[in-house]
Amino acid sequence: MKISVDTNVLVRFVVRDDEIQWLTAVKILQDAEVVAVSMSSLCELVWVLKKSYRFGREEISAVLYTLLDTANVVVNSAAVEAGLAILKAGGDFADGVIAYEGRMLGGETFLSFDREAVSLTTSQGQQAMLLS
Repeated sequence: MKISVDTNVLVRFVVRDDEIQWLTAVKILQDAEVVAVSMSSLCELVWVLKKSYRFGREEISAVLYTLLDTANVVVNSAAVEAGLAILKAGGDFADGVIAYEGRMLGGETFLSFDREAVSLTTSQGQQAMLLS
């Protein structure tokens, strides 16, 4: 079966806080021919791991790299790498994803009211501008 999964399936798989749901998630993810994971789900996953489960940047990065390296998991690898670059630099994963996807859709300059997001985006060699 080729599937896409909601964020809560990924969360159960990663944090194993409900044994029955964890076992279900493991079986589904292992048995699927393809597991399509949207960028929205990954951004939510990172947020939940950080805010609700207090995962650090290194732990979150390890989770995402594990997903990238799983044979049956399909993600937008370039967008994940862009998000990881910003996360590793101290920012938010979603900001890196948003800036990357904006560029892929034809946007040349990332705009934000978030000083850190703009600074980290420019440090990655991308055009960005802080709004006031």
